Amino acid sequence: MIYKGLYHFFYQYNPWGATWGNIVWGHSVSRDLINWEALEPALYESAPFDTNGVWSGSATILPNNRPVMLYTGVTAKNEQVQNIAIPTNLSDSYLRKWVKPDYNPIITPTFDMNVSYFRDPTTAWWSNGHWKILVGGRRKNRGMAYLYRSRDFKKWIKSKHPLHSAPNTGMWECPDFFPVLIQGKYGLDTSKMGSNMKHVLKVSLDVTRFEYYTIGRYDPIKDKYFPDNVAIDGWNGLRYDYGNFYASKSFFDSKKSRRILWGWANESWTPDIAAVKGWAGIQAIPRSVWLDPNGKQLLQWPVEEVERLRANKVDVGNYLLKPGKHFEINGITSAQADVEVAFRIPNLEKAEAFDPKWVDPQDLCAQKGSTVRGRIGPFGILTLASNNLEEYTPVFFRVFKAQKNKHVVLMCSDASSSSMEKGLYKPTFGGFVDVDLTADKKLSLRTLIDHSVVESFGAGGKTCILSRVYPNLAIMNNAHLHVFNNGTEPVIVEHLTAWSMKRPLKMNN
Repeated sequence: MIYKGLYHFFYQYNPWGATWGNIVWGHSVSRDLINWEALEPALYESAPFDTNGVWSGSATILPNNRPVMLYTGVTAKNEQVQNIAIPTNLSDSYLRKWVKPDYNPIITPTFDMNVSYFRDPTTAWWSNGHWKILVGGRRKNRGMAYLYRSRDFKKWIKSKHPLHSAPNTGMWECPDFFPVLIQGKYGLDTSKMGSNMKHVLKVSLDVTRFEYYTIGRYDPIKDKYFPDNVAIDGWNGLRYDYGNFYASKSFFDSKKSRRILWGWANESWTPDIAAVKGWAGIQAIPRSVWLDPNGKQLLQWPVEEVERLRANKVDVGNYLLKPGKHFEINGITSAQADVEVAFRIPNLEKAEAFDPKWVDPQDLCAQKGSTVRGRIGPFGILTLASNNLEEYTPVFFRVFKAQKNKHVVLMCSDASSSSMEKGLYKPTFGGFVDVDLTADKKLSLRTLIDHSVVESFGAGGKTCILSRVYPNLAIMNNAHLHVFNNGTEPVIVEHLTAWSMKRPLKMNN
């Protein structure tokens, strides 16, 4: 959230180790979302209603600029309940101290609910004289977004029906519900209503460890959410990210009138290695989020502040990338870089046929890796590449021809060759890109590289993939960046710009 000009980031944290347990609410502050200062944790286990854990939740800014936090506490009986915390001193812009009122817990599960699947309250919104929130849950194997309302933010009543649910999806963790403008990039406060907007419902599926969202209509009278496309509800839904990205949360940045999304990327190391390393898990770069003009999906883009870290700019323009060729981008620190490239496809009509049975893009990326030659593609960039390409993480496209002169674009981020280390989880991630190539025959890619992170945005943020990788050889000054084309048709690098990225600093007081 943002409070008195400071961004506040609260996160699940174990101060005593790099493994799960002893979870508190870590707390950091920033003026620009890039340079941060870590503070003392905001919440510890301290009361009967959270003696076994202070788990995830959300912040809401009440009238007169009064922040309040909702979070899941785990009781001595291991029941999940919802609690509230408020700042002890509103004049402290750092919000260092928080207190838990004695009217906690504010929400307890009813007799017909599973007390082990009831967590992660959302940011509240104001509607029809009530504050309303969602709490994630599971009924048998049905994912649930339980709805609660309150007039005073103290006494909460459960609605007779959930805001939304879907069968065979398992536990809905970390739900998020917010409005988006039908046109434009500006974000909206969570309580905004109107005919010029739609709503987004996101859930994190505990079974798959991926996140899914739908765009639809919220009826504030019936308190029901109706997805525009019911066919993609649940496991078939759109994803914020097709890679290592989970438990995300968005908030409205009132300073710049934008909605910002943050997601968590866990480790691919085994827990014993993480324990030795001493830390586990990172946050992705904060992303601005808005509705695609086609109305069918969201677009995501790194917040503009990250560009302040750019240095040592390198440009390449109008380069014909012949079949089976690659070239290196020199002049930047390839282990920490920001790369933007626009590809043009001169022979689009020569794309190979798309098989309608290819429904899972991740499986398709694994079958057709960066070295499996197609016609148009694979082409893209090799990140974190070692001197002799023993290690590399490719991010690339393939283009297929579908029916009625349409095209299917596949985007992949492949960690299978990222490291010579044994025992690592090195998945291939992939997603389809909803883009019409017939007009200009162009595809764009932006990738942020940060040692163990390769975070990519295809076609202006239509498809995003974050990979965690751990090279042995391609580290620090021994990391290289290449552009490649392993298709049988040429591709033109119309424009490429790459920057070294400086290290963030501790926030200046």
